[in-house]
Amino acid sequence: MKLAIFDLDNTLIAGDSDYEWGEFVVAKGLVDAKAYTKQNAAFYEDYKSGKLDIIAYQRFALAPLVGLSVSALAQLHDEFMQTVIYSLALPKAVELINHHRVQGHQLLVITATNRFITEPIVRWLGIDEIIATEPAFDEQGKILGDVIGVPSFQQGKIQRLQQWLKVQSVEPVETWFYSDSHNDLPLLQQVNHPVAVDPDALLRHYAQQQGWPIISLREDGEAD
Repeated sequence: MKLAIFDLDNTLIAGDSDYEWGEFVVAKGLVDAKAYTKQNAAFYEDYKSGKLDIIAYQRFALAPLVGLSVSALAQLHDEFMQTVIYSLALPKAVELINHHRVQGHQLLVITATNRFITEPIVRWLGIDEIIATEPAFDEQGKILGDVIGVPSFQQGKIQRLQQWLKVQSVEPVETWFYSDSHNDLPLLQQVNHPVAVDPDALLRHYAQQQGWPIISLREDGEAD
């Protein structure tokens, strides 16, 4: 196996689906707008600074969905895709995915964002395999408001990847990882081909020091 791994938010799409979901539930009137917007922004700043409490954030993100029926959840997410996600499409990201696909590489997205938000986005991008933070559901498929297992964030991405490879019963002979965030340095340091994609300042500096490729998937972006 040759394995091409992609981060999702601000890498394959031109935005952060977690943050955008928070803005979406505010717009839908599912939460107190002022308080939720303030807390959502604070969590996003924690993420950018590398200080995010991923469990606390996921509980916050999932709270407005607790108790909603499966059909209501599906309807909400479909509207989210239509009104928010489709506008974040990056043609160059699709080209990059296809570059690996035509070479027969296994494609995998690893994201810290929860599976409820991200799995439909990843499917839309044409990738079948995803590792995401896992929400807890009840027997009827309703969200319980907590997460199960190891969140796929920072070092957790390595743990979850190792678990995934064990299930696949395969050890890749060559690996790529594309990410925008310094939070992904642990996994970037593990692969054969780390690539910084429209990186934040900390990741750009580190990538330049290490001589890693720096690319842009934005129309107005600059690669090094």
